[in-house]
Amino acid sequence: MKQMSVIGCGRWGTFLGWYVANYCDAETVLMYDMPNSRTYLQLKNERKNEYLTLSDNMMLTSDISEALKNDYIIISISCQNLRSLAKQINGYNVDGKTFLLAMKGLEEPSAEILVDVFLQEVKQKVHVATLGGPGHVEDYMKKVPSAAVIDSYEPETQDRVIKFMQSNLIRFYYGTDIIGNQIGAALKNVIGLAAGILDGLGWYGLKGALMARAPIEVGRLIAFKGGNPASAYGLAHLGDYEATLFSRNSHNRMFGELFAKGEPYDRLAEGVATLKAVKAISDREHIDMPICQALYKVIYEKADIKETIRELFDRSLKKEFDKVC
Repeated sequence: MKQMSVIGCGRWGTFLGWYVANYCDAETVLMYDMPNSRTYLQLKNERKNEYLTLSDNMMLTSDISEALKNDYIIISISCQNLRSLAKQINGYNVDGKTFLLAMKGLEEPSAEILVDVFLQEVKQKVHVATLGGPGHVEDYMKKVPSAAVIDSYEPETQDRVIKFMQSNLIRFYYGTDIIGNQIGAALKNVIGLAAGILDGLGWYGLKGALMARAPIEVGRLIAFKGGNPASAYGLAHLGDYEATLFSRNSHNRMFGELFAKGEPYDRLAEGVATLKAVKAISDREHIDMPICQALYKVIYEKADIKETIRELFDRSLKKEFDKVC
């Protein structure tokens, strides 16, 4: 019998646990370190959340040592908490274990990709892969299939994880650029904020231009970090646009829409913290990222939204694909 653990019981983490339990025939341990939280108590007392019901082959725990007993471990927590979790994990014997990072973001303020953050803190010989690409829990629970990309610095690790998780619900592709796929996945959340703002303004016609131009500046950051800028056009970034720039299930898009309307949003939108990391590295390394810079001005400096968008049109004229990267 296959076994896998998931650290993190949010919407995505709980689904991934349910997925491997029901589509990959694996006994699954769900771990959440806040046993008094509403999320954990609902799962413990009712064996369900607002999206799904836990199956019989799923165990719930608040003890990280229980989760770390399995050889395969998915991590699905807030990106900004990954470094502290990795330090905690390093206190246990995890030598030889395989971790799949299922979050999408950059650490703030370092702008480090998550796989590097994890490997900096876990000093043992572990194997790490990353998950990116489109897919919402709400759609998967309706049995709507989708595709995703798994990448790793180690091809053999990538192969093992894909073969473990492949099913007729999710088709996993072999990534060939872990840097590009990590950055692309992180930045699609940032672009989701921008799409939501356009929705909140009712400026829907600009979303096409946003979709066309955003991968170009994301490619610049990928290239600077040593990845392939073409990865911005793959599943991890452009391939996730429908789920992030248009879906009402997208936390980042919804944050942007409500922000434009002057209303608060109480769910985790990873793009908000990632935007700070992008702004920092763009300024420090002089990377041309006008959409992200404008978005930062609006969200963090409280600049006028409409005026800031119009300022993008006052930039110097240039060829569409001149000096993309």
